[in-house]
Amino acid sequence: MTPQPTAGPPGTAQTVETVFRMESPRVIAGVARIVRDVGIAEELAQDALVAALEQWPADGVPDNPGAWLMATARNRAVDLVRRRENYARKLAEIGRDRSTAAGPPGEPADPEDIDDDLLRLVFTACHPVLSAEARTALTLRLLGGLTTAEIARAFLVPEPTVAQRIVRAKRTLATRNIAFEVPCGPDREARLGSVLDVIYLIFNEGYAATAGDDWLRPALCEDALRLARVLSALMPEEPEVHGLTALLEFQASRTAARTGPDGEPVLLKDQNRACWNRMLIARGVTALTRAAGAGAPGPFVLQAAIAACHAHAHRYEETDWPRIAGLYALLAARAPSPVVELNRAVAVSLAEGPAAALPLVDALTGVPALRDYHLLPSVRGDLLARLGRTREARAEFARAASLTRNERERGLLLRRAAETGRATGA
Repeated sequence: MTPQPTAGPPGTAQTVETVFRMESPRVIAGVARIVRDVGIAEELAQDALVAALEQWPADGVPDNPGAWLMATARNRAVDLVRRRENYARKLAEIGRDRSTAAGPPGEPADPEDIDDDLLRLVFTACHPVLSAEARTALTLRLLGGLTTAEIARAFLVPEPTVAQRIVRAKRTLATRNIAFEVPCGPDREARLGSVLDVIYLIFNEGYAATAGDDWLRPALCEDALRLARVLSALMPEEPEVHGLTALLEFQASRTAARTGPDGEPVLLKDQNRACWNRMLIARGVTALTRAAGAGAPGPFVLQAAIAACHAHAHRYEETDWPRIAGLYALLAARAPSPVVELNRAVAVSLAEGPAAALPLVDALTGVPALRDYHLLPSVRGDLLARLGRTREARAEFARAASLTRNERERGLLLRRAAETGRATGA
């Protein structure tokens, strides 16, 4: 149980929790380099959180709270290593770690050795000894700082399933003595697909949080985008790496326009495109060009091409919806999934009209994975409203609101239900 903080300035406990949520991935990654066990590293990071809850209310929040958490966790890691490992050999390694803790690591001498603890953490958590589901769940937990409930929502699976995956994954990495490293050659390529999927899911959680009071969690987006850029430099011949980077650049370019003055979500059609970040769009175009020149388009390259269509449209009405619908059809053939089909239906509705898309959506209502996915009734409600079937639309928006765990999104859906109800006179 997390201890209650001592008396102190109002809001200190919330500050501690917010800082920890932002900094825990870096703390875990930095400590894992010392203890070589991601499970123990997570425990030591939690110990640092407990120490902050005890000390900050009395002593005040440090000028650099992230560095304080890192130093506290590292010191505990040092004590642990001293107790458990050969003192003389480990002390030299720990001294080197401490000497670099104050600032970012320098450029690696060997281009095959990326000196980035977060990247090491991703590749370690994506080791092939773990199942694909376990890799993603563990990395979202460690790197993304997501709770078990949030990961379950992202996976559309029960929370106990995710909790078991995480526990088993950490145990497997520890018992197999998996090295904390970025692998080279074929081993790196073998893990790449899982790494890209994880980075994408982390970005998505920051881009549209599954739960909580905030629609956006920018720190997650920034970490995911930074990791994608590092991978692009590390693996310049891999089209999917550039495709993911391009996709995230395009998506991140819209961030400033996606919330209103009070933090409420702003839908794509209502966004002020003058607020879109043109520098990020240009970076996305560059990355997509590199991807196109590196080989046949994979799922991330296709998604980036879809995002590029939005980025090139100066007004919502200028969006090339037929091309987007065609790209989604290609994506559905390359990487079939119910969510891709739902997105394709949205594009078809805007290219050919809601009547053409409604059967596509209705065909998804019986898919188990989408049973509690709030965007399915949300999309269906929009199509029904455009077809004049307002009573049915209102019920769909209300159901979507009941399914989402994000307060901002729930408010948006309830407003749409109310507006649809007024249109029917209900």
